[in-house]
Amino acid sequence: MDLTVLAIVVLAAISAGAVAWGLLYSRLEVDKKTESRVKRVQAAETDRARIKASRDRIAEVSKRRKSVQDSLKELERKQEEKSRKAAQASVKVRLVQAGLNISPRQFYMIGGGFGVFVAFVLLLAGFNLIVCLGAGFVAGAGLPRFVLNFLLNRRKKKFLEEFPNALDVMVRSIKSGLPLNDALRLIAADGQEPVKSEFRRAVESQQMGLSVSDSCARIMQTMPLQEVNFFSIVIAIQAQAGGNLSEALANLSKVLRERRKMRAKVQALSMEAKASAVIIGALPFIVATLVYLTSPQYIMILFTDTRGHIILAVSAFWMSIGIFVMRNMINFDI
Repeated sequence: MDLTVLAIVVLAAISAGAVAWGLLYSRLEVDKKTESRVKRVQAAETDRARIKASRDRIAEVSKRRKSVQDSLKELERKQEEKSRKAAQASVKVRLVQAGLNISPRQFYMIGGGFGVFVAFVLLLAGFNLIVCLGAGFVAGAGLPRFVLNFLLNRRKKKFLEEFPNALDVMVRSIKSGLPLNDALRLIAADGQEPVKSEFRRAVESQQMGLSVSDSCARIMQTMPLQEVNFFSIVIAIQAQAGGNLSEALANLSKVLRERRKMRAKVQALSMEAKASAVIIGALPFIVATLVYLTSPQYIMILFTDTRGHIILAVSAFWMSIGIFVMRNMINFDI
């Protein structure tokens, strides 16, 4: 083939391609821009859908958070009322809280009998009738209540020692697939006292028709502790708003153990101050007893003379103020 003819063919092909490109360029550009615009519109629609979904999720979380906050406020108000009532509990309620199976009438009879016994012993010892009556009244009215408070505080201490272990058992039971009702029955059947008896009351309340949250809240009536308040709030929130109950109870158990460690640490750090307060408070009685044993005539004027009575009364008043101040200085709420 002649080179001239080949060159003409190549040039003609190039010219035809150039003419075709020139005629179709604008259309190709329009199609390309259209496709790009469609993609941007689709991306914008996808972004709007994602933004809407994100807003919906945020609104749902905010709504749930507000619901939980409202529930917490309502529960806190109810618990404050229950705590106020527990602080003003009658002797009958305090006997139940201490785990004593006696009636208030029997309690008062025991206190009155003990007061009469103390007054009679002091009267036989030769003390004045007014002193005997005063000592009998203090012994009959004060000592039984002191013993009742001692038994109540001892029962609370035992409950706090065993309560985190009971929560751990509940956590393992719930993780293994048992419902909350069966976990409570497990503690009521195989737990340690006094947790066992308190959970048994809760289970009996459920059998009477109360809900789980209400039956757990009733434990505060017989065991007025902040730890029980925390437990009832966790159960109530889980019943109203849902959530991972086993994780919540595990966190509560950890918090209770940390509170117990902190309480023990504070008690150890304040033991020196408590020992000093006890020594200072007991020193006047020890000195008076030693003086009476060595020189009875020297100190008996305080009990036989009117001026001595006034001195004893003023000394008792100021000593009571000092003991009260020292007690507030060495006691810490955790």
